[in-house]
Amino acid sequence: MAELLGRNQLHADGTSLEFEGFEHGDVGLSFILVNGEPGGGPRLHRHPYAEVFVIQEGRATFTVEGQTIDAAAGQVVVARPGEAHKFVNSGDGPLKQLDIHASDRFITEWLE
Repeated sequence: MAELLGRNQLHADGTSLEFEGFEHGDVGLSFILVNGEPGGGPRLHRHPYAEVFVIQEGRATFTVEGQTIDAAAGQVVVARPGEAHKFVNSGDGPLKQLDIHASDRFITEWLE
């Protein structure tokens, strides 16, 4: 059966919203709707699955396995399973992106 969720039905984590697939039946992915302020972003971490970042507005600087990647709206960054990664809003306005986790739940190992 289809399910319709409003933003107020997603888990709030600061200014971001989270969806974990296991809470909605047999949904094999999770995602985060990021709405970040300049200078904000998660510290270095990794997952046992891939994470795909779809930048919708603003700029971000990613570090993936030691490689620095400057990305802007309309671009996509991929962190493969086990790759250490982080990002920071490197623009002067909001960063809006969709972070897709190839897992029905968030599994995160924090490295710093």
